[in-house]
Amino acid sequence: MASIPTITSKRIASVVPKFKKILEQARERDVNESDTVTIITDILEEVFGFDKYAEITREYAIQGTYCDLAIKIGKKVEYLIEVKAIGIDLKDTHLRQAVNYASQEGIRWVVLTNGIIWQVYRVTLEERVESTKLIEFDFTKLNPRKKDEQEMLFLLCKRGVQKDLIDEFYEYRQTVNRYTVGAVLLTEPVISVVRREVRKIKDGLKVSDEEIKELISNEVLKRDLVESESAQEAQKSIHKLLKKRLKTKAKPSQPISSKATEEPTEETCYEQGSGD
Repeated sequence: MASIPTITSKRIASVVPKFKKILEQARERDVNESDTVTIITDILEEVFGFDKYAEITREYAIQGTYCDLAIKIGKKVEYLIEVKAIGIDLKDTHLRQAVNYASQEGIRWVVLTNGIIWQVYRVTLEERVESTKLIEFDFTKLNPRKKDEQEMLFLLCKRGVQKDLIDEFYEYRQTVNRYTVGAVLLTEPVISVVRREVRKIKDGLKVSDEEIKELISNEVLKRDLVESESAQEAQKSIHKLLKKRLKTKAKPSQPISSKATEEPTEETCYEQGSGD
């Protein structure tokens, strides 16, 4: 991830504690949704660095309905924010509503929050509308001086959004995760390496790739790393990648140029023999 500008790091470290207290007091008073939206708007300005009047839109209109907040830089909506009252637990129905808003506008990112809990989702619009949770945090439990927590918050900051850091982080998480690693462990190259190393343990030991694969699938990996929907998707992705690499390696070499098939001249014969 790109380094956090010093001014942003200092702002996060100094302002987050202020809003932790505000949110805790609001929770004690059980404030309504409208008041929660007001607090979120202030957080977006003072913590995340957005211009309250130019870049934060309240009740963003989407085909006859409204989303609570939208972050808009220039003409582009970067992410939508669906806000619930501070005392309401976030539910799948709230998420579906926010994702539906985003899908209608082709917006890739949705934040669902009640002020305390923040959930960030990536919305994909390929064969069907889907959402993937990227991060979740409790604002009142943040340690704004910790580097990893500052980096997480920076993903939602104006400077981070302008650098597309949240998209980079999403791609990283899509690749470096337990499902992908589990899928890699079940590929033929890895299984062959494991089999060779196991055979070195004892002279004359015979074990097949299939036996190693069964052990990894059934006894080494947890079931959800092999059988879950996420695991199946990861295995498909790895399989496609391996097939693509095999095709690339199998491509015929470049045809020999007509010059190479011509009868050698006296000059070329001399050049070929000059190394003796």
